[in-house]
Amino acid sequence: MALFNLNRKQQKKLTLFAVCLLVSFLVWSLFALSNRYVYSVNVSLKYVNIPPKRAFHPLQSDTVKMQVEGTGWQVLFSNLRLKSQDIQVDLNGLKSRDWVVFSNQMGYINRQFSANQRIVSIAPDTLYFNFSEQAVKRVPVSLNYNFEFKKQYDVVGDVLLEPKFVTVTGPLEDLVQIDHWSTDTFSRKDVGEEVVARLSLSKSQKANINVHPSMVDIRIPVGEVTEKIVDVQIKAENTRGYRQVKILPEKVRITVMVSLANYTAIDKDSFEAVINLEDWKSNHIKNLPVIITKVPDFVKIVKCEPQNVEFLLWK
Repeated sequence: MALFNLNRKQQKKLTLFAVCLLVSFLVWSLFALSNRYVYSVNVSLKYVNIPPKRAFHPLQSDTVKMQVEGTGWQVLFSNLRLKSQDIQVDLNGLKSRDWVVFSNQMGYINRQFSANQRIVSIAPDTLYFNFSEQAVKRVPVSLNYNFEFKKQYDVVGDVLLEPKFVTVTGPLEDLVQIDHWSTDTFSRKDVGEEVVARLSLSKSQKANINVHPSMVDIRIPVGEVTEKIVDVQIKAENTRGYRQVKILPEKVRITVMVSLANYTAIDKDSFEAVINLEDWKSNHIKNLPVIITKVPDFVKIVKCEPQNVEFLLWK
């Protein structure tokens, strides 16, 4: 205990020593961070000046490792960066060959970074491609949204998109797998009125696929909704070979959410409910599920009761 029993003069000396030590460390850190180092960064490739009418397939990953000369500060912040950086690669040379060399584009690539950074090398240094005929496809836009509505509010009509379709270009073998193109996820909370916005389309997962235009305008009608219950007669399908079919119970009770403006437009004729006897013939199940085959676009089904029904058959 006596070791820490310092008088006031000794305490001042110890405090001064600690301050000097801290200042020395800070000065050393500033000098160290101001020095230049070579460090590695993984970057994604973004292709520009793509030859027209030629669809390309990269034969390697779209991520490369870049050796960068920069200050210690840049080394520090490169390690803190959460999102992968990308660089533009000029594909103009693919008009006459099927590869591009990074060492031939160092000037172009270095201009994409600050003046106190210098790209030393990129691995791999050569990118290889194969080619096919460029194809074009027109696909519908799919709105990807996640709304939290105010109580008793919801979408009350058709969502309007402009444009409704976009043009996708790329290799034919890739385009055949694309039947729509989604927007970026659009999220909002406490929604209680019509939503009008401009959204970006989601980025292609493949560098050789392009979409135009890249943005769409949307209009989502939102209004006050209420609950309505409708009893609908259940019909039987695929009854050939049977004189009579009795369904127990004969009706399904459908609970829907509908806007106040469309409340009176909804009745039992707005819906259609069926059971498919083919399921019983194939699987010999005792109860058949009720399938709602007709629903107005401007309502949302909350529940159907019952979900399964029994039936009697007479030949």
